[in-house]
Amino acid sequence: MTSRLGVIGAGAGAAAATYVLDDALPDIEITVLEKSRGVCGRAAARRRETNGHRYVYEYGANYLQDTDDRVNQLVTGELSDGLVEVDGPIWTFDADGTVSEGRNSEKQKWTYEDGITRLAKHLFGATAAEIRRGTRIVDLRHDGDWRITDADGRTHGPFDALLLNPPAPQTADLLMDTGVQATERLGEAASAVDYRTVWTAVLGYGFEIEAPYYALVNADKEHEVGWVGREERKPGHVPGGKTVLVVQASPGWSTARYDDPPAQNVADLSRHAADIMGDPRLANPDWTDHQGWRYALPETGVRADAVRTAAQHGLYVTGDWVAGEARLHAAVRNGLETGELLANSLRGGS
Repeated sequence: MTSRLGVIGAGAGAAAATYVLDDALPDIEITVLEKSRGVCGRAAARRRETNGHRYVYEYGANYLQDTDDRVNQLVTGELSDGLVEVDGPIWTFDADGTVSEGRNSEKQKWTYEDGITRLAKHLFGATAAEIRRGTRIVDLRHDGDWRITDADGRTHGPFDALLLNPPAPQTADLLMDTGVQATERLGEAASAVDYRTVWTAVLGYGFEIEAPYYALVNADKEHEVGWVGREERKPGHVPGGKTVLVVQASPGWSTARYDDPPAQNVADLSRHAADIMGDPRLANPDWTDHQGWRYALPETGVRADAVRTAAQHGLYVTGDWVAGEARLHAAVRNGLETGELLANSLRGGS
């Protein structure tokens, strides 16, 4: 018998779960509903051409870290096409902007030549899943089967099970009126997950800077900037002789300035980057981009008992907030594990 699965959100966790399910259940029909035009959620990359030069830059999750053996084996094996290693260590800076060498780490940092979104593209591309982009979901209902309604009033389904991948607050909104008490309790648990907000400026320059590090992170959490990354240290991302900085503001600054004029936010973050890196030229980028992430990094994980109970009614969740760790590798690992649980359930297991 063919199983029908509806997936809301095409983030890394959903992609990993879909990858597992497609392999475990050859007859499964998987429909992925994604509100944006892309995949991989906050692990996002953009491409641009400026003055005849092509750029790739990652303005959300910066890389995939060598931290989980299972994810490592998958990425360096079946998903290795286009995989590159980020070059250089991560150093630190304090509230005064003083830069220091970071702790030595043997952990590798990976991305792809054409951007970190390639991770989800590889995972989904290995499956027969149908991805419906530009589809924002507003309602879920259970009447023996699961049915989904999008913002245009279209109904999707019926589905035997659902897998939700949006950030916890957005998942909570969808679960508050499903007609199933267990999923509504999961919605209440998801609404209790706190998030850090991050506002990102991307700064492009027509010159190359000299520095021994790939990135700088604010160690004491007291600076207006939390992170400065150099995209030119990622093979294939930035033309030779150019510089692209990804400057992510601190959660406090990001929350306070989230709705301020983007041009002013970019200008302020450019000046901060120039001060931290000791290079006045960086205050005046040649081109810029920006992105606000209201739900960037979960502070805590959701209650495991609420996740388990909702799964008994055919509703599953995945992502870094389910894993309880705000890292891309954690989202992928959780997706793999959730996919296995879902496959067992759809086979008729306990």
